[in-house]
Amino acid sequence: MPPKVQSIPQGCHTLTPHLVVRDASLAIEFYKLAFGAEERRRMPGPGGKGVLHAELQIGDSVLFLCDEFELSSTRAPFSLKGTTVTIHLYVPDADVAYNRAIAAGAKVTLPIADMFWGDRFAKLTDPFGHEWSIATHKEDLTPEEMERRARAVFEPVVRL
Repeated sequence: MPPKVQSIPQGCHTLTPHLVVRDASLAIEFYKLAFGAEERRRMPGPGGKGVLHAELQIGDSVLFLCDEFELSSTRAPFSLKGTTVTIHLYVPDADVAYNRAIAAGAKVTLPIADMFWGDRFAKLTDPFGHEWSIATHKEDLTPEEMERRARAVFEPVVRL
């Protein structure tokens, strides 16, 4: 009897982001430089053009990636003139990861800072139009402490 196939492939989690980009080969190289990604697998597109499917390992997580293809219903951020998601990346040192991503070509959306919810946090947009948040968790806060800090940040700007 053949061995039982795992319902979730080894190394994957229940939820796996799958990005659609223009020029997936270039994106793979960017993610290697910016986020230390390791390429696990790459399948060429029809006729050997583009990337039909790629798997990257970033930390303990897998990221799927493919080129935008006309026959597919999913589009890259540049086709949408924006993105609908932010990929959140927790790292041991947000400042190091932030600077590494900028050096690789990411654009700052929100500069790195200590946030009221206890994370050192920043937002970047990669050269392919996807938004990334990078964070290091620094403090465990009670809901009451987080609410107090949020009020201190937002009350001068917006009536809560």
